[in-house]
Amino acid sequence: MAGNEDVEIVRAGFDAYLRQDRAASEALIAPDFVFTSPNDDHIDRDAFFDRCFPTADRLRSQDLLLVTAAGDGDVVVMYEYVLTTGERHRNVEVQTVRDGQITEAQVFFGGRYDAT
Repeated sequence: MAGNEDVEIVRAGFDAYLRQDRAASEALIAPDFVFTSPNDDHIDRDAFFDRCFPTADRLRSQDLLLVTAAGDGDVVVMYEYVLTTGERHRNVEVQTVRDGQITEAQVFFGGRYDAT
């Protein structure tokens, strides 16, 4: 079962992404990492760092609304972000942690979110 340590590893991964600290992110992401989203179908670690990691500059802010252990190394994360355009969105991810590293991220895109 995922525990507090796994939750903290996932939180640290989001933090490294926002700060664009590639070294910190590389330490957290396993060599056999797999990333899946509606835009990326089971891409490997290298493709993730090439395509996805350098995109934080499109964000004005990102807030983790829910980060909870879901069992068997899985951590569920719901977050809200505001783009530099002012648009606000929410997504959900399931990240899997094994032996202190993130081995998989599955991203489920939400739509625009009206905070009013």
